[in-house]
Amino acid sequence: MQSGEMRDLVILGSGPAGLTAAIYSARADLRPLVLEGEPSSSSDQPGGQLMLTTEVENFPGFAHGVLGPELMVSMRAQAERFGAEILTERASRVDLGSTPIGIWIGDRDAPEPTLRARVLIIATGARSLMLGIENEARLLGYGVSTCATCDGFFFRDKRIIVVGGGDSALEEALFLTKFGDSVTIVHRRKELRASKIMQDRAFRTDKIAFRWDSVVVDVLGDQRVTGLLVKDVTTGEESVLPADGVFVAIGHVPSSELFAGQLETDEAGYLVTREGPRTNVPGVFACGDVQDHVYRQAVTAAGSGCMAAIEAERYLSLLAQT
Repeated sequence: MQSGEMRDLVILGSGPAGLTAAIYSARADLRPLVLEGEPSSSSDQPGGQLMLTTEVENFPGFAHGVLGPELMVSMRAQAERFGAEILTERASRVDLGSTPIGIWIGDRDAPEPTLRARVLIIATGARSLMLGIENEARLLGYGVSTCATCDGFFFRDKRIIVVGGGDSALEEALFLTKFGDSVTIVHRRKELRASKIMQDRAFRTDKIAFRWDSVVVDVLGDQRVTGLLVKDVTTGEESVLPADGVFVAIGHVPSSELFAGQLETDEAGYLVTREGPRTNVPGVFACGDVQDHVYRQAVTAAGSGCMAAIEAERYLSLLAQT
């Protein structure tokens, strides 16, 4: 790749949003270049969060479910079939104030950008905040989850633990009562951080119990989760909570740091979009979890990627007419 190479369309990210945008824009003969991320990156890893998911049963078109990595490999192959070029690289810097847009790969302090793009689609996603304990990553997808609407069905009549104390944790817990035999919320304080209305709903629900003043020491289990080792923060005493599933609900962080000071964000750092995928900078569109903190589903991310590609095509058509 030559320094300053010009492209009509560059897509940052390769989760459901980024690859759907690539499929649609490639079929429109826009020849998109996708920077899919790097395997070592904690944020925009190739394939997004579905690469850390086992079976996906709620993505349309798969009557018997599909493995998360298998779904993303198929979407990637589909994008390449229509002519999308995919590089296993991540942008280290962008200049959204220049025309065309400047994109750096590697050395962010290089005097000239690696790429220039007439249109940019941002699909860098978000990452779930994790507990950072020893067995959490090993058992992710084997009883440890970060998404109740994605995985709750697998825990029918099971013992479930939700870790967290905010609105997200209570929303997860309430949803999981549809499936689980019991739901225990583990929280490090004596009081929840959630809104009063969410607390009232949780306290009124018979299936939900609370383990106060407790932090998670480790997730237990060899092949699958069997429980949590927790510590009482007031006494220091450790004990085991038996469980078949553990849902970590301590928040999400959008992968939007690259655009700080250049794009409008909300107070949590999610990119603000209007009229579909449009950001406050003309020719820059955002889709998927980097701008969606409400639904966070593969199918909604894919839908927003479709919208971003259609808007990108329209924008490029207008540029050609000027």
